[in-house]
Amino acid sequence: MSDWTQKLPQAARDYIGTGRVDEVECIVSDLAGVARGKAMPASKFAKQKSFFLPNSIFLQTITGEWADNPLGDFTEPDMILIPDFSAAVAAPWAASPTLQVIHDVVDDAGRMVPTAPRNVLKRVVELYDAQGWKPVVAPEMEFFLVARNIDPNLPVIPPMGRSGRRAAAKQAYSLSAVDEYGRVIDDIYEFAEAQGFEIDGILQEGGSGQIEINLAHGDPIELADQIFFFKRLIREAALRQDCYATFMAKPIEGEPGSAMHIHHSIVSKDSGKNIFSDGRKETPAFLHFIGGMQKYLPAAIALLAPYVNSYRRYVPGFAAPINVEWGRDNRTTGLRVPVSTASARRVENRLAGMDCNPYLGIAASLACGYLGLMEKTEPRPERTIEFTANDDDIPLNLGDALDLLADCAPLQEVLSPDFCKVYESVKRDEFKEFQQVISPWEREHLLLNV
Repeated sequence: MSDWTQKLPQAARDYIGTGRVDEVECIVSDLAGVARGKAMPASKFAKQKSFFLPNSIFLQTITGEWADNPLGDFTEPDMILIPDFSAAVAAPWAASPTLQVIHDVVDDAGRMVPTAPRNVLKRVVELYDAQGWKPVVAPEMEFFLVARNIDPNLPVIPPMGRSGRRAAAKQAYSLSAVDEYGRVIDDIYEFAEAQGFEIDGILQEGGSGQIEINLAHGDPIELADQIFFFKRLIREAALRQDCYATFMAKPIEGEPGSAMHIHHSIVSKDSGKNIFSDGRKETPAFLHFIGGMQKYLPAAIALLAPYVNSYRRYVPGFAAPINVEWGRDNRTTGLRVPVSTASARRVENRLAGMDCNPYLGIAASLACGYLGLMEKTEPRPERTIEFTANDDDIPLNLGDALDLLADCAPLQEVLSPDFCKVYESVKRDEFKEFQQVISPWEREHLLLNV
């Protein structure tokens, strides 16, 4: 192996084996969580000292348009890409041996570019580090397998299972339902193993063809990298079996949406212990973390629910809490404290959608808890019974969510004011584009009736 391959994780080295890498994909996440970058022969990657991308990749909307740059002129200067070899994995679906390498993004002075989503998460983790804390997260990924849909005017439908029937709804936790698309699951396991990822569990969710994959707890940046890679991995596994995987928050009318629940705990770097527990007792830090999430999550919703479709998930009766209440083992609250040992005490944020950028979703969630810890925010009383009322604090459309983010100086300061300005510019443009689209519902009910 050449020198640079010695820096790779063991799984990537195992994938190469005694052979050689043909191609390297140099990638970064844009605001949407889409992989942007360059692919090149491995021989060129080994020789090249610097890689560049224009900073405009963080101003591109999900439709491919360009938002105004609120930080200056639209001159598209280059950013410098630095490979993070610890975040290198195989692309096992490729025709020839290919590696994906996540790159950090800096300017020509070597400073982290604040608008890069991975840098936003790093900024938040560094704030915890400065307090002697190490945040730990465990994400859950929900997504749908759906039949191929090449006409956006047609509704999305479930895929055909091995029985010859389409996947059925209301089969939560059914192993037989998972078996219906077992070939996709087998490919997911195969690809994940080649990339060195640990899957904690796979289960059938409540929707037709809806699956949940749980990941083992760990470092926030490493887990965000994994979700970033997993989305592509799962899409490739689905395509191999002639269907699509979608992480859209609400792809099928009448079905539940797909969430990215995030479990949080914090470890003291000095003691190595969970600061949410003092023996068997909950600590003030535990309550302050919850209090911060209750206070700041409404302003963070724009990051956890980043598209107009995201708010279709916030519907009563569809397993998506529309509140920032908290409760022990209470799935009707937006903040759930799962049953656990004292050392594993954690808070689960159930508001994030699977359509969010994993770096930004985890960063925003951690930022809310961090502010609560620093401000010693007391939470509201625990909800011990079913809570189905809407919380007036939670915005129910993207425009209102962006207004709350724009008005929340403390959250902007934690995430980076420059990032928040760029994010708002991109999302305002997306919202404006959507508002110009006339939906089938409007044509059906308003065309001849009003």
